[in-house]
Amino acid sequence: MPLLLRRLARLTALVALLTGAASAQSARLAGTVTEADSARPLADVNVAVVGTALGAVTDAAGRFALDVPAGTHTLRASSVGFGDAEATVAVRVGETARVALTLVSTDADLGEVVVEGRSANLVGVATAASSGLVGQEQIAVRPLLRVGEVLETVPGAIVTQHSGSGKANQFFLRGFNLDHGTDFAASVDGVPMNLPTHAHGQGYLDLNFLIPELVETVAFEKGPQNAAAGDFATAGRAEIRLARRLDAGIAEAEAGSDNFVAAIVADSWRVGRGDVLVALRGQVTDGPWVQPENGTLASGVVKYSTGTARTGVEVTAMGYHNDWTATDQIARRAVPDRITRFGTLDPTNGGTTGRYTLAGTWRQSSATGRRTRATAYAAAYHLDLFSNFTYFLDDPDQGDQFEQADRRAYAGADVAHSWRMGGIGRASETTVGADVRHDQILGVGLFRTSERERIGTVRDDEVAQTRGGVYVSNETRWTDWLRTTLGLRGDVYSFDVTSDRDVNSGGETDVIASPKAGLVLGPWAETEVYLSAGLGFHSNDARGTVITVDPASGEAVDPVDPLVRTRGAELGLRTAAVDGLQSTVALWALELDSELVFVGDAGGTEPSDASRHVGVEWTNFYRATDWLQLALDVALTRSRYTEGEADGERIENSIGRVITGGIYAGRPEGWLASLQVRHLGPRPLVGDGSITADASTLVNAKLGRRVGPVALSLDVLNLLDSDAADVSYLYTSRLTGEPAAGVEDVHFHPVLPRSARLSAALRF
Repeated sequence: MPLLLRRLARLTALVALLTGAASAQSARLAGTVTEADSARPLADVNVAVVGTALGAVTDAAGRFALDVPAGTHTLRASSVGFGDAEATVAVRVGETARVALTLVSTDADLGEVVVEGRSANLVGVATAASSGLVGQEQIAVRPLLRVGEVLETVPGAIVTQHSGSGKANQFFLRGFNLDHGTDFAASVDGVPMNLPTHAHGQGYLDLNFLIPELVETVAFEKGPQNAAAGDFATAGRAEIRLARRLDAGIAEAEAGSDNFVAAIVADSWRVGRGDVLVALRGQVTDGPWVQPENGTLASGVVKYSTGTARTGVEVTAMGYHNDWTATDQIARRAVPDRITRFGTLDPTNGGTTGRYTLAGTWRQSSATGRRTRATAYAAAYHLDLFSNFTYFLDDPDQGDQFEQADRRAYAGADVAHSWRMGGIGRASETTVGADVRHDQILGVGLFRTSERERIGTVRDDEVAQTRGGVYVSNETRWTDWLRTTLGLRGDVYSFDVTSDRDVNSGGETDVIASPKAGLVLGPWAETEVYLSAGLGFHSNDARGTVITVDPASGEAVDPVDPLVRTRGAELGLRTAAVDGLQSTVALWALELDSELVFVGDAGGTEPSDASRHVGVEWTNFYRATDWLQLALDVALTRSRYTEGEADGERIENSIGRVITGGIYAGRPEGWLASLQVRHLGPRPLVGDGSITADASTLVNAKLGRRVGPVALSLDVLNLLDSDAADVSYLYTSRLTGEPAAGVEDVHFHPVLPRSARLSAALRF
């Protein structure tokens, strides 16, 4: 026993000696992790010593402590819901170094971070290569022909027009001719803008009410891989957020070619514990058309907000009215013998529209990582649209003009709650959400008209349409280099149609489930790899789900499926390895059980056959210096019908090549110059590809100078005076004096000729 005790004493002394020696070489790192937006402490944040297995998790007060070898160490703080933060610290033997780390918050919906331009580093934040964020800085330096071109900040997206400026824009993305919306979803301050069962096309998306100066961010993603993405989000979606307050008031006047005049007045004030923002915009224009457009637009915003973007309340009211005379697409054979490129074959086309919305959003976040967001909205909308695409084919005497009328009120709400979970990976966040919307369509009709006077009714319906969706998603950071996202969404739709023909009245319901999954590997050297896939859907026009008789021909027809399955997958890479450069590459595929296509001679969208779109996108944004930025985005797409098309497999008006780029130079105070280039490749007008629309390239430029509170700028649009077409369609029409059967021809809408706009803005 004495021998055993002596040996135990020696062992204890040796352990103490070794422990003392180790302690003599050790040091301590201690600190806090806070949120950049609110400076509040963040709990459950993973703090790792890069290159080692050492790490800690912050407590409820955002504190952490680590025993480390003496020397220089890099700490990385990471948590789902925030972008990573790093700090390099040198610590000496026996000392404790204090470290303060700040995380920039991300948004539960689209991974949004607070950025300027497109320069935000989304490595460690984004869940896909094709998601991103654009700030006001990038929007402000771009010369804009139309306010809807705010969406051209989404790489690969194209915004054009085939009618007057009051009609919703024509959108193209990922090989889709999206017509006026269809498979691209957009919202503004939480209010969904796409209109289902619309008079002029499913998912009609009118963004003409936007005031670009108020757009704070455009958060975008492509494909249906996000569980929060519902109807119309197959090709992509964008969440547009308006500013909560302005750094200075704005008074701006703009005038230019073709009797274009616009004015903006906006300011914000501190009222009590919140801010009130008020903005008004007016615009009048005739355009280059032989028949003056007489376009008159007015839009306004009133927004009240309290707190911060993560904890606070926002109430937004928006109003918009537009009235115009339209020069629609024209038959190529009519130029130049009957009309010029800017002439019209029916001078009474045009329309009037308006939308009035009220929305409120409440957000709450806690130090433990719980976040809740609730949004409710209500809107009233009207449209009267007069078009004539076939001229005298159906009615040789009075012409083929028709009116599409829409009167509706819609309201809805959505809520999402996120919380962090312990015991799963190094950081894990789960989000559950639900949304509901009801459209009470008081009248959606198609009428035969002559000079805007009704001479007959094709159909006139009332529709009650309700949808509801729920979803759950989980994002887990398993290691420093592995993140996963799993999600499941379920949607239910109910349609009730009361038609002027009883045979076309009825009700229909449908449900659909959409699982999603994603994998992120990295970052290594500021580079990540993404793999994601998911099922999605788009809804069809409610009238088509119960129809039995074609109201125009009287022939029997089959109804369409209420909800159409879509599938998407993407493999991508994002890198910020080069200082100042954000670059992504994405290989993607989208399949639809039914493609929504625009029918030129009918003036609306119709369900077509199953399709597949595959492509590659390469996007680049380089902040070369504090005064020079460069952008280059390339999108190549192959789009084909996969079944049912006897006339060929090509999808009409699917753009296979889109190249956009820009040079942006200048500083907030001083000179500003930018050059924006947009190239569209040729696109088929028939299924066999034998007839195509020509490729086109447009160049826009901006030159400006700011001195103190005054800024002058000159936009030159279509700098090279291209005579390309914005849109082209092949169908049959009849001009006066032609055979009764009409003539098949290409019908086009020309790009606007070179024009200039001069603006003067006062910041006060």
